Amino acid sequence: MKSELRLCLCCVSLFGFLLAIAGAQTRREPLNPAEIDKLRDAAQEPEARLKLYLQFARERLAALEQVRADTKAPDRVQQTHDKLQNFLDVYDELNDNIDTFVDRKADLRKPLRMVIEADTEFQAKLRAIKSALNSNPGEAQKYQFLLDSAVDVVDGGAQDHRRLLGEQEEAFKHKKKSS
Repeated sequence: MKSELRLCLCCVSLFGFLLAIAGAQTRREPLNPAEIDKLRDAAQEPEARLKLYLQFARERLAALEQVRADTKAPDRVQQTHDKLQNFLDVYDELNDNIDTFVDRKADLRKPLRMVIEADTEFQAKLRAIKSALNSNPGEAQKYQFLLDSAVDVVDGGAQDHRRLLGEQEEAFKHKKKSS
């Protein structure tokens, strides 16, 4: 009886391990190779790197708007979902990079102003998409959760970026006084 229980537990553990591996392998890269090369060239420069992420996010939103405008696009709902996920993935990468530069104690005042401006732009575009969904509730249910998540993430990011800019301005103001 004990050996059967051990075998069963071993099988369950193996199954869980295989699921974890499968999940890790299906994670897709939000950036294409050309974008990765551009980022590699700007690895240590916060302003250049964050500017690239903003460009990539804008491109993702433009692609999303293009699909939404083409009412005859095949698999329009799935394409909308995928493009929205692409935007969200790039925006998450942007936030991860901001966190990395904060950890390095980098001066992010100038790039954060660009990010905050882009946040406002992203919020407006996402809200426009969300309000357009009211006219097509059948389509809305297919990616409503993802769209709501994107709006929440950008709203939260905008708040965090404004707070961080204030902290940075205060920190560097005191740094100048002590120099």
